[in-house]
Amino acid sequence: MAGIQPYESALDGAPGSHPYPRTSRYHDAEIGVHTQPDGTEVRYAKRRLLPPLNETAEETAPHTVSSGERPDQLGQRYLGDPGQWWRIADANPALDPRELTAEPGREIEIPLPGGFPGGGRG
Repeated sequence: MAGIQPYESALDGAPGSHPYPRTSRYHDAEIGVHTQPDGTEVRYAKRRLLPPLNETAEETAPHTVSSGERPDQLGQRYLGDPGQWWRIADANPALDPRELTAEPGREIEIPLPGGFPGGGRG
């Protein structure tokens, strides 16, 4: 095991590599480096900003929440991947994804594949 590098070191050696997979909400986030007083470098994902919601209105479709639905189920149903629930959260004013489906009968917006920024990536 002596030749195995830590994950972070392996990434440093690959130009253009990114620590987040393409399906992650942080994939396009810029990676920053903070140097602590002792010289240790700490990598972090810089803040990810969303476009104003009113600009996405034509790139979403309405969905009426049913009792018992969860964000991951909606991600699977509409986007083909339960891990893509965050795209639905981004298209709605929800900080906590549980807010999306907490109230049956609530209408939420579902991003269309390729429509909402970041949507439709494989």
